[in-house]
Amino acid sequence: MNWITMILLNTLSIVLADFILNSIELEGFIPALLAGFSLGIVNTIIRPVLMLFTLPLTILTMGLFVLLLNAMTFGLAAFLVPGFHIYTFGGAFWGAIFTSIIGWILNLIFVD
Repeated sequence: MNWITMILLNTLSIVLADFILNSIELEGFIPALLAGFSLGIVNTIIRPVLMLFTLPLTILTMGLFVLLLNAMTFGLAAFLVPGFHIYTFGGAFWGAIFTSIIGWILNLIFVD
């Protein structure tokens, strides 16, 4: 999958999460694009390193810690982008789950 498609699909899933969840706020189209780009970078570079370091805890919790790790990386993406705000940890948790599910569905639809 090329980067532009990934950024646009991430952007669309974040915009949908913004409409559904009250604790996520986007202040325009440019922050949405930057959030999609930031989420792609965080998931490509930082998340695998965090997964490796937290592997014992993930095994101990039978994989449930991955949900918290997803929320933390989603929050990190929001921290990096001005105009993309997450107000609660619950917003980061449900936003990460929502964007993962919507991103998976969009990838099934739009990617070869």
